[in-house]
Amino acid sequence: MKRVIFLHTLISVANEFSELAQRLLPPDVQSWHIADEMLARLVVEQGELSPFLYRRVADHVFAAEQAGASFIQFTCSSISPCAEVAGRLAHIPVLKAELALVQRGLELGSRLAVVATAPTALRPTRDLVVEEAERRRQRVSVEAVLCTGAYDAMLRGDLQAHDSSVLETLRTLSSRSDAVLLAQASLARVASTLSVEDQHAPILSIPPLAMARLAALLKESSE
Repeated sequence: MKRVIFLHTLISVANEFSELAQRLLPPDVQSWHIADEMLARLVVEQGELSPFLYRRVADHVFAAEQAGASFIQFTCSSISPCAEVAGRLAHIPVLKAELALVQRGLELGSRLAVVATAPTALRPTRDLVVEEAERRRQRVSVEAVLCTGAYDAMLRGDLQAHDSSVLETLRTLSSRSDAVLLAQASLARVASTLSVEDQHAPILSIPPLAMARLAALLKESSE
């Protein structure tokens, strides 16, 4: 039996991935979860990934490998740069949260918008769009937008203000983009409340795309 271990920085996101795993992954694949909210708090507070955070993430990856994981799936783009470092140390695949998101966005067009409430999530996703486009030799225009005040509103428990900022940003960007990429898995909840009339371009979120890619990789590894 294969085992996938997810590394989350928000407990609420763990619940969403758990539900998706039940629906999308083969029944003989076990899904386990590590949730470490300190990672997200510290990376936003510090504004960058410190050596301590790289070590902390690597410790989680090592623990997952020792626990018998066949794959380790990150679900937070703020710590995605750690996936490359940890992946060189691990003997199993370490999957970035936003790779499938970026790949799907590039399939839809060359005018892409990246949306986040935390700058630490915005930068890795924007950079990955550029890197992946260069790898494909595809011209791309990337508009990276931070939702003003949304993250602070969430920290003080004002979800209405948080959601309002995100929705206004999505309305604006969807009217001038081929696709809008949500750089944080937690934004999928907000995007689902956007009316059809306000959605002028596909709005892509991490959870379903990351899970579809993971399911495909699991299938390939079984063949």
